[in-house]
Amino acid sequence: MVVNQSVRELHHFIGGKMVTGTSSRFADVYNPSIGTVIAKVPLADREEVKAAIDAAKAAFPAWKATSVGKRVEIIHRFRNLLVENLDELINTICEESGKTKEDAKGEITRGLESVDLALNAPHLLKGEYSVNVGGDINALSTKSPLGVVATIAPFNFPIMVPLAISSMAVAVGNSVILKPSERVPISALYLSKLWQEAGLPDGVWTVVNGDKEAVNELLENPTIQAISFVGSTPVAEYIYQTGTKHNKRVAAFGGGKNFMIVMPDANLEQTANAFLGAAYGAASQRCMAISGAIPVGKETADRFVAILKEKVAALKVGPYTDDSSDFGPVITEQSKNAIIEHINTAITEGAQVVVDGRNPSISANSNGFYLGPTLLDHVTPTMKVYQEEVFGPARIIVRAESLQEAIDLINDHELGNGVTMFTNNGLAARKFQEEIEVGMVGINVPIPIPVGYHNFGGWKRSKFGEGHMFGPDQARFFTKSKTISEKWLSNDEDNGSSFAFPSNNTIS
Repeated sequence: MVVNQSVRELHHFIGGKMVTGTSSRFADVYNPSIGTVIAKVPLADREEVKAAIDAAKAAFPAWKATSVGKRVEIIHRFRNLLVENLDELINTICEESGKTKEDAKGEITRGLESVDLALNAPHLLKGEYSVNVGGDINALSTKSPLGVVATIAPFNFPIMVPLAISSMAVAVGNSVILKPSERVPISALYLSKLWQEAGLPDGVWTVVNGDKEAVNELLENPTIQAISFVGSTPVAEYIYQTGTKHNKRVAAFGGGKNFMIVMPDANLEQTANAFLGAAYGAASQRCMAISGAIPVGKETADRFVAILKEKVAALKVGPYTDDSSDFGPVITEQSKNAIIEHINTAITEGAQVVVDGRNPSISANSNGFYLGPTLLDHVTPTMKVYQEEVFGPARIIVRAESLQEAIDLINDHELGNGVTMFTNNGLAARKFQEEIEVGMVGINVPIPIPVGYHNFGGWKRSKFGEGHMFGPDQARFFTKSKTISEKWLSNDEDNGSSFAFPSNNTIS
């Protein structure tokens, strides 16, 4: 395939080298801010993925045998390189995802938290030791890396999610294969450059670009021991079912429908400001974005919507080159059209338009994939816009008469990623946090995403598998435990044979 000279041809990163794709299949990589193709990314076939897996498998024994202290030294250098190259990382994220510079910097900062946690691998890898559990026997446990593991990342966080789902895997001694979104592959390849500069041995870190064909090889190949995935709920379920069918450990993180309950006692001005960033930041392309508000009581709802109407209408959508932009474009033209279809359907089903962002003024002067902020009121649970995750700046108001009704609405939804409530009533807050069936809960916190040293993960159909992203559970997910019982016999010791099940004799 001949690639236009003005468009970059990207590669895979295998065995410490940039490798040209051989499948003859490519996907376009866009700059969403201007709607222009900036690169062609190769889509690996199964044979290319197998070659990448073989390279990772060959690198694993030596990396496993490397002391954890030496591994941490490399990760520390990698962290320093991330900071030293911050501006270039920001520009890369902005170019291929359309994020604002401020949002890109925040993403990298959050990603660094996962690298910081990986620096604690020596502590997290410590086993247990018990002396004389009975009969002069000592019991101990150890943790070992799994081998070759795969991580599959989405488009909306080109740096943060790859760091979050791979840093600990590297630190505890695995060889890691990253399959980034084919929409944002440049950031992943940039990470490869930094890992190599930090001194990571060839083959320990691999980037394979591809689509479903590459993913299926990762899911089915017996060498791959574990899969960590972030993306939409339907794909997360497919990853989980297929991966576990092939005897892999799987943690698959899906979508969210994350609501903000607004109580009558809340400061509505503060709450509206919190809603803006949590709902519309990054063009609402976050699995933890606030999907909508549930104000409690008619008076609260009327006042809150009136405040929001003015604030939402004043938001500015534009390119990352304009520092005054509140958020940028959505990722593709197809995404833009799907979001508009959600809005149109909601209006047909009876939702009332408070702010209409379907035709922002910037669209007339740009080929970028821009949508303005949309706010829909009087949305009900029967509407499609309520039931499905809308990955774009169309947010909803669902009215409830009581806190119990608001809690029941959220608990009845099939997704349970994140939720928050704004109130100054401690009793209401306690009822909320105890009764809500959602994995990540905020109280007066607009986006309740945990810091890097706490576990991240939703409930219900927002997460499949028992692993977590972020937090100490990452070390458990990417290792396997071995329990050892040891006893040293003296030459003159002879206890004879016993046919009873081994136990301490505590019954008299």
